[in-house]
Amino acid sequence: MTTVTDTATQAPYAEPHPAAAPLAESRGFSIASLVLGLVSIVAGYSFVVPIAGLVLGILALKREPAARTMAIWGIVLNAVILAGAVLVGIGAAVFGLVMLPFAFL
Repeated sequence: MTTVTDTATQAPYAEPHPAAAPLAESRGFSIASLVLGLVSIVAGYSFVVPIAGLVLGILALKREPAARTMAIWGIVLNAVILAGAVLVGIGAAVFGLVMLPFAFL
């Protein structure tokens, strides 16, 4: 004589899958944004470093709520350096246009 039993009634407390380990909080984007913000103080006139840091900082605000302070500092540093580089570039262009009539004397 055979009896059919349900597997759930045999072991009601057994889990079919082992519990996943909790993921560690990631702060990679925030740290990268802050580091690029500090590096952009030196290499700010390349336009690439501050833009990359600004993008990473914005992504970090959305994806890493625990590292919000680092992301905000990265955004602020990169935005200030990028704005300064743009202003210096505009100033150089204006100065060049003003001095253009004197170039052929």
